[in-house]
Amino acid sequence: MNTRSQQFHVWQRLAVLIWLFNGPAILAADPTPPGWSLTWNDEFDGKTIDPKKWDFDLGNGFYNYDANQWIHGWGNNELQYYTSDSRNAFLKNGQLHIRVLKESLHNCGYTSARMKTRTRDGRPLFNQTYGRFEFRAKLPTGQGIWPALWMLPQDEKYGPWAASGEIDVLEARGQEPNKILGTIHYGSRWPANAHSGGEYTFPDGGTIADFHTYAVEWEPGEIRWFVDDHQYATKKSWWSSSKTENGQGAKPKTAADLNPWPAPFNQPFYLVMNVAIGGNFLGNPDASTTFPAEMIVDYVRVYEKTDGYEPPPPREKSSLPF
Repeated sequence: MNTRSQQFHVWQRLAVLIWLFNGPAILAADPTPPGWSLTWNDEFDGKTIDPKKWDFDLGNGFYNYDANQWIHGWGNNELQYYTSDSRNAFLKNGQLHIRVLKESLHNCGYTSARMKTRTRDGRPLFNQTYGRFEFRAKLPTGQGIWPALWMLPQDEKYGPWAASGEIDVLEARGQEPNKILGTIHYGSRWPANAHSGGEYTFPDGGTIADFHTYAVEWEPGEIRWFVDDHQYATKKSWWSSSKTENGQGAKPKTAADLNPWPAPFNQPFYLVMNVAIGGNFLGNPDASTTFPAEMIVDYVRVYEKTDGYEPPPPREKSSLPF
């Protein structure tokens, strides 16, 4: 266990002692992780989803203006249609529920929700460069169910995906409930994109169907992944290039083709939460998959490092794509 983890668990034990003398109301206020200060959060204590914090992606795809074509299935051949309907996303007992229903809508066989903090009515909601991004959630299981807690760039400064990056705090294949993945996507725009990260297997029969705290700590030149404050992966190398050939992303050939380190992870990112169904990553549901399928989020919290951030260390030569 690292020093920061030890400090956090000391705070947890102290909170329990406080609860013994003062009751559960005080325990509900979780301690701030040492070395971090809270900058944004949603505890989902209201009656409805806060429109000042969240907006929704809608539909089953997007228009790719570079290719001048509609990309169905969000580029992954996914089967769900995202809505803002209160049957697919709602608050109950101080928690957010994202619910997947097996129903037909606009030629899709399922409805779900994909929430984001990018903009609403043209105004930014929330984004941040660097920090600790923390979600406490229990996730749905079953063949073809794909829950994810992740981040995307507020502005695609370095070009379309994945040149401007993606940070996956967590994603899971519902048919593998004892395992999660933390991933970063980077490189050039598709198809010259790259990704790396790590995976975590829950010990002692634990699964994603239980509540766990998933977090990423993102600093200049380093990204770390945690489950229940256990650090299971670290990345210190990646690259970004805006180079194109014939209208598509191209692999850089020299250092001059690279964007300045630590691009693309030196720009503001916003939050995304969703449950997708089927597609290339995990396959489609089958007769064993149970619906409705539901992701429940207890809270989302974002922190800044109290003492600020050090400049990034030099780029590791092993991260170069040539």
